[in-house]
Amino acid sequence: MKVIVLGAGIIGVATAWHLLEEGHEVTVVDRQPEAALETSFANGAQISVCFCEPWANAGAPFKVARWMLQADSPLLFRPRLDPHQWRWALSFLTQCTDAAFARNVEQLVALGRYSHDALKSLVAKTGIEYDRLERGILHFFSSAADYENGVKAAALMRDHGVDRRVLDRDAVLAVEPALKRFGGIHGGTFTPSDESGDARVFTQELAQRCAARGAKFLWEHDILGFDKSGAKITGVHVRERGTLRTSTVVADQYVAAAGSFTAPLLRPLGIWLNIYPAKGYSATLRLKRPEDASVVSLLDDTRKIAISRLGDHIRIAGTAEMAGYDTSIDGPKSRVRCEALVRRYEELFPGVADTAQPNFWAGLRPSTPDNLPYIGRSKIANLWLNAGHGTLGWTHGAGSGRALAELISGRRPQLDYGFCGEALPSRRPLVALPSRSWA
Repeated sequence: MKVIVLGAGIIGVATAWHLLEEGHEVTVVDRQPEAALETSFANGAQISVCFCEPWANAGAPFKVARWMLQADSPLLFRPRLDPHQWRWALSFLTQCTDAAFARNVEQLVALGRYSHDALKSLVAKTGIEYDRLERGILHFFSSAADYENGVKAAALMRDHGVDRRVLDRDAVLAVEPALKRFGGIHGGTFTPSDESGDARVFTQELAQRCAARGAKFLWEHDILGFDKSGAKITGVHVRERGTLRTSTVVADQYVAAAGSFTAPLLRPLGIWLNIYPAKGYSATLRLKRPEDASVVSLLDDTRKIAISRLGDHIRIAGTAEMAGYDTSIDGPKSRVRCEALVRRYEELFPGVADTAQPNFWAGLRPSTPDNLPYIGRSKIANLWLNAGHGTLGWTHGAGSGRALAELISGRRPQLDYGFCGEALPSRRPLVALPSRSWA
């Protein structure tokens, strides 16, 4: 079959690769000049299968309310006159129960394991190099109270078969000796099976391999809309950027994998995905003393940030700002959040990186209220969804692409997940949950 994939981030390119593996003819459309130049460009670099707790939990509403007064808070909700933002927020509140949290964790762990296996297979087959470090993820705490909460979270994840180990201070420093210069560590948790690597490098290399296998990429093409006949899409209108030239690309099946922009793209078709952008920030620094930098990927509980080694650079990423589709980093509010990342790294690792010339970035994480992505068939027979991965796009990308390619090819993936278009009693109801309804 001919398949058009809309979007060339990690999700879209992984989908394209696996469609090619299934023997399909693939065209990928993206408005950028190459792959992974938006959400996949400079994320936290972590493959965090074992650190996948949803944002929505019983204590989240109180934390969010408190953080609204803090300019550099980990999660900042900036109210706007935007009905889609408020729909998302109200749905988020419905997920802030213990029952919903447990259900969502189970789904995320299942998808994460499946995706990690898919990534390993893909890397073994392609030989792609992307500053990969298979040294686990270390989550460290700076207070007894935070440590106790971490112990409880680790116990919950172990209930789902996740190997998250609880460490005292000495054990934390044994896993990552570079932290010994920081005196504020009370303890931590460690997941040895997790890893890290550069999502942009990986995605761009994978796109090149897709092209070598015959995939066609329409770079710098805006998606204008769809042709529809009856219950099917019959074409996608695109325009080459910088010109007035428009054209219609036609296929048998269509995949919407445009990150945060998937929701507005599909609304004219009557498909109302509950995806809203969460603006995330990162700073990439050149290492002045690589020998003193961390090599294990880190989660700093105090600031809710990820720190990952990428060769002779370090990536610090975190915070989420629910404030629409703006990705600028020049405003005073954005600068506060960017500079907080660099300041925290210097507190942890003084003098190790060149903080005078940080490379700041901001991108939009396509977030759902329950943190579960839309994967599967839409209500239009030949339109498929692969979007809404939030902060876990890099973690879930390879598996989401493989699962969707299998679904399009008429097979059900070996994964207990609530795919869109299914109504199996053993999986979450796709219409009853506010975040999964089409309208």
